[in-house]
Parts: sequence; structure tokens; C-alpha cells
Amino acid sequence: MTITPRPSVPVAHVAGAESSLNDSSAMVLLVDDQAMVGEAIRRALAGEANIDFHYCSSPEDALRVAETTRPTVILQDLVMPGTDGLSLVRQYRASPLTRDIPIIVLSTKEESTIKREAFAAGANDYLVKLPDPIELIARIRYHSRSYMNLLQRDEAYRALRESQQQLLETNLELQRLTHSDGLTGLANRRYFDEYFSAEWRRALREQRELALVMIDVDNFKIYNDTYGHIAGDDVLRRVATTIADAASRPADLAARFGGEEFVIVLPNTSASGAAVIAEKVRAQIDAMAIAHIGASNGHHVTISLGGASLVPRTHMASTSLIESADLALYRAKQLGKNRVEMQPGAS
Repeated sequence: MTITPRPSVPVAHVAGAESSLNDSSAMVLLVDDQAMVGEAIRRALAGEANIDFHYCSSPEDALRVAETTRPTVILQDLVMPGTDGLSLVRQYRASPLTRDIPIIVLSTKEESTIKREAFAAGANDYLVKLPDPIELIARIRYHSRSYMNLLQRDEAYRALRESQQQLLETNLELQRLTHSDGLTGLANRRYFDEYFSAEWRRALREQRELALVMIDVDNFKIYNDTYGHIAGDDVLRRVATTIADAASRPADLAARFGGEEFVIVLPNTSASGAAVIAEKVRAQIDAMAIAHIGASNGHHVTISLGGASLVPRTHMASTSLIESADLALYRAKQLGKNRVEMQPGAS
């Protein structure tokens, strides 16, 4: 007797295999070398709605057929020529495509030892063939439904994880946009205020130095009036990039303070350390030699910098450090610009 199996449709991934099945549907793959058994089970299932039947008589092809058809239940004969059914059960469990598919072992014997070996190999159920059609159909539907529920839970979990990841990325992007200055990409004034306040409290708690460097682009209004706002924006971006590079430690923060003013927060940094960083930034901007015919000192864009460093005390306001750095910046402007000044007595 020959059985013509229904054509199998290759499936690209697990979710796609079950998308055409509803909760009561089942796709059964019988692996048995006896065509008579195959025909008997086919007939037992033929009158059942929503049960798709596939038959494989060759143990050598069983795993390939299972991976291709992606059934919701595998009926596996225990004794087959050239191999035993338990070896195939282990192969199903080793394959990522079939490892979770319910397997019902079919055996000619009702023996506890054989059952134990079958379950140890990875079988989900055990039936003596030929089983009663009503019991066979009930078990097929039960295991198929359980498998479908598992797939749906897995799919829901994957969808949840993807949604959580997208939400995280969206929140991070919103946070970046909220904290960033749109023109320069540095931290904006609002984030500077939050960050500086947190670092002040940390320095107060740990009694460590906190330094601040204020930076101003010299004669920037004249530059805008001479070269236009687009060129002015480009200058601010180039200055911002240089400042960001100088704030190289994880705890350092470079921010746009407002207009053409910038600031660098330098935790655990002395006045001399802050001065070194400030001079490095000044020299790099000076070396760019960005043309500026309205400059008061030379004919290119320069910056002035003022810094201060102190160990916070309980009686001090956090604004005292900002005021000290701002005074040093004012002095740098008064003394000719394109220079670094540190506020004396602040350290």
C-alpha cells in the first residue's frame, strides 16, 4: 500500500509556520516505516477538521521533513530500520527548529522501562499503536494547543522585548534632545544646571575640589555682523567641538552656557589643572586662525577663558564657583582677550 503525502510548504521561520493555524488547528507529522500504520492514522484523522497530516517513512529524512513542515505534533515510531525512534527524538530536541515541538512516541509495547527511556530522550507522550482514534485525536489536539500557546507566548515576549527596546531607545533620544544644545551638540544650560548642582553636592560630601572654566568667543557680535549668522554658527560649532574634546574624562562636562559663552565642569580638579585645560583650548582655537577682521587682537577668532576651583563648604552657595569663574573671565576680557585667567584665592 502506498500513501501520497500532502505537499509540504517550506517555512522561513517559526512564527510564519503557525500564522495560518488557529488555536484548534494541528499539523501532524507521522514518522513510521510501516505504510499500513501511516494509512491507518491518516484515516483516523481524515474526518477531523483543521488537522493537517504529513507522513514520512524514512528515518533518514525524518529530521529534514520535520524542519521543513514544522508540525505542531510529531508522531514518532519507536522501532525503525537502521535507527531507533529515541535517536530521532534526540535529534529533534537538538535542532533549533524542532526542539520545542511535542513528540508522541508510538510503540508496540506497554512497558515502564521503555516509557522512561522515551521521556528521558525528550518525548512528551507515549501511546501503544495503533491507538484508539478518539484518544489519539484528543492527545494530538492537546499537545498541539500547548505548543501553539508556547509559540504565542514566545512571540508575545519577543514583541514585548522589542517594544521595550524601542521605548528605551526613544527615551534615550528624547533625553539626549532634552539635554543637548541644538546648534553645538554640547549639553544645554538646563542640563548644565542639573549636572553642576549634582557635582557640587558630591564635592561637598567627599570634600574634593571642583573646578569650572567659563569661555567666551571674543568680539562675536562683530563677527556675526561682518560675516553673517551662518558663519557665526559655524564658529560656535568649531569652538564647541574643541571644548568637548578637552572635557575628556567621563565626569567632565562641556556645555553651552548661552549665546557665545561656554562652560566646562571639571570634578576633582585643581586650579592649576583647570588652567592647563583652559590654555589648551585657547591655543587650539587660536591655531585655527579663523579669519575675523573685526578682532581686537590680531585678525582671527580668539576666545577668553576664566577659571576657578574650590572645595565646597556647607556655608557656600554653588553659585559662588560660577561667580568666581565669571570674574576671572571678565578679567581676561579686560586684560586684552585671547587669554586664560584663574580667580585667585578660589582654590
